[in-house]
Amino acid sequence: MIEFLKNTKIDFMGKRVIGLVLSGMLTLIGIIAIIQIARGEANLGIDFAGGTSVQVKFNTTVQISDVRKALVDGGVKEFDLQMLPTENKALIRIKKNQEKLGDLSAAIISALSRKFSESNVVVDSTTEIGPKVGAKLREDAMWAVIAAMIGILIYVAFRFQVRFGIGATMATFHDVTAVLAVFYLMGKEINLLVISALLMIAGYSLTDTVVVFDRIRENMRSRIKLPRIQVINESINEVLSRTLITSLTTFATALSLFLFGGEVIHDFALAIMLGIIVGTYSSIFVASPIVLMLGKDNPFVKK
Repeated sequence: MIEFLKNTKIDFMGKRVIGLVLSGMLTLIGIIAIIQIARGEANLGIDFAGGTSVQVKFNTTVQISDVRKALVDGGVKEFDLQMLPTENKALIRIKKNQEKLGDLSAAIISALSRKFSESNVVVDSTTEIGPKVGAKLREDAMWAVIAAMIGILIYVAFRFQVRFGIGATMATFHDVTAVLAVFYLMGKEINLLVISALLMIAGYSLTDTVVVFDRIRENMRSRIKLPRIQVINESINEVLSRTLITSLTTFATALSLFLFGGEVIHDFALAIMLGIIVGTYSSIFVASPIVLMLGKDNPFVKK
């Protein structure tokens, strides 16, 4: 593989306190976001909040303003409208915390049919999720993330040592909560697609962290006489080029999805991009410092 950087000697561990403080702030906001999601107070999609989603296809080209006016004139309120202009499709979503949702989808279809005529409107799909199902999906999503964290802890602890497992788990938890924190602060909708992105981020973060840990473990065995803080710094610098090349190529793929993938996967691609950034950062400034702090050396004493 082409070396992106050669013979770097960056003192990453010298900046560990700054990194851990920044990470702590992001994690705290992420935990607040998790609490709000559990309470149903965040900007939840219909997957978690309950509601109706209707996707329709028009046989002729229509403007988003005309679709919006048709819905309003038809008595449809508090809806979220997304147009897919290249396919002449519209996605209408309404969040409603009620058991009977059939009237909502019927009202949407009726309003559009009156405005554009029945022959011009084709219903592609209709999704209705009640509040009980939404709450169950929300609970299952959280348990899925927790199970992923436990699996990472067990796997890395078995492959390396317990302290490495703790470091990898904390870094992965940081990555998931950091992305949630950004989405929460931006007011982005949290749905099953975003949860899928978070699980992908957990896998990516673990892969990147294991690469760094492999080099740290290898160097700890061959450089026994050197202080642990120096060994960790040298190990990170040795894999820095590989880490950056991997992250940049993966980020380019996610960026392509973000720019050209359409509105439906826009937030999914954004979550992946954020996850790649924080995943690369956490391998260096979260996972490695934790391994250092759990070792025999005092991590706050320069050697």
